[in-house]
Amino acid sequence: MVTQSPLIEMPLFPLPSVLFPGGRLQLRIFEPRYLDLVRECTRQGTGFGVCLMLDGHEAGAPAVPAAIGTIARISDFHRDEDGLLGIVAVGDQRFRVARSRVRADGLLRGEVEVWPAEPEHPVPVEFALLQSILERLVDTMAPHWRLAPPAMYEDASWVGFRLAELLPLDAAEQQHMLELGDPLQRLAELRDILPRFQKP
Repeated sequence: MVTQSPLIEMPLFPLPSVLFPGGRLQLRIFEPRYLDLVRECTRQGTGFGVCLMLDGHEAGAPAVPAAIGTIARISDFHRDEDGLLGIVAVGDQRFRVARSRVRADGLLRGEVEVWPAEPEHPVPVEFALLQSILERLVDTMAPHWRLAPPAMYEDASWVGFRLAELLPLDAAEQQHMLELGDPLQRLAELRDILPRFQKP
């Protein structure tokens, strides 16, 4: 019998893009509800849930979030020249939203089931091309990954998540890649859509 993880409550932050486990997120915070979110997370040492925004906007009325998202943990914050708060967060585990509610201040909170991290799985030889493509993408688009240890490029989950965030996928495709539970299936689907990005 499969046992479900206990639900935990956390603030949710719907965004027009997908955060993957291990990914890096930079945000500028100006709305009071999200300033409260940052204060809560830094005070309690907890994360917040990032979900793809299915409908609505970042500012104003609460947006409709996707059911599957990623926990973001704040790693750094600073004040920009214009006085706005900037934060850097890192993607942790994925989760599924079981229930959500909107607080009086407009902040969305959810009761979520946290998914276990994907087990490490070596990248099969038939996906070696994806490793090479990722190295080139990192070199040009994601300099913060240049110092990643070579062993990371042998982990199917890490390679798939990095490709899903760096390739020019649309938001729905990124969400699909986030929701897949098999790292090898993710690599296979990424390989199959590569021809779309090749120059004629």
